Amino acid sequence: MALLLACPAAASAASGLQPVDEAGYRKLLERHRGHVVLVDFWATWCEPCRQEMPALVGIAGRYAPAGFRLITISADDEEQLERAAQFLRLHRAPFPAYYKKARDDTAFINAVEPAWSGALPALFLYRPDGRLAAKFIGETEPQTIEGAVRKLVAARPKGR
Repeated sequence: MALLLACPAAASAASGLQPVDEAGYRKLLERHRGHVVLVDFWATWCEPCRQEMPALVGIAGRYAPAGFRLITISADDEEQLERAAQFLRLHRAPFPAYYKKARDDTAFINAVEPAWSGALPALFLYRPDGRLAAKFIGETEPQTIEGAVRKLVAARPKGR
């Protein structure tokens, strides 16, 4: 097992987390077009990130039937991916789940949101047409996040 974790590709395969880079982020959003999408950037070393995960999973469960999708992207180092995956499984977060594998951190951050510093936790809420609707940087009350999700889900065209 230690040999597997020494190899980044094997580590991601073992953890079940898929890598996402700058180009992959936009493709990921495109695959979910037609849905309200909340992207959660988090890490196991980030206490507020760990604290908000159960609430995010609860929101995902309540609004998934109405076309809502929660996407988690871990900012953990590759040697921590198994720990990140275990945390997600423990909280029953939706899979597939991802980890940030940027060639250039600044380019990755700019691909997500140029005004974002890279601070965690960071949540980005997208409309069904793929446009950014809201961002929540730092600790945010779950009711605030859920209110924004509820508003977009209610406005989403039916049948998609």
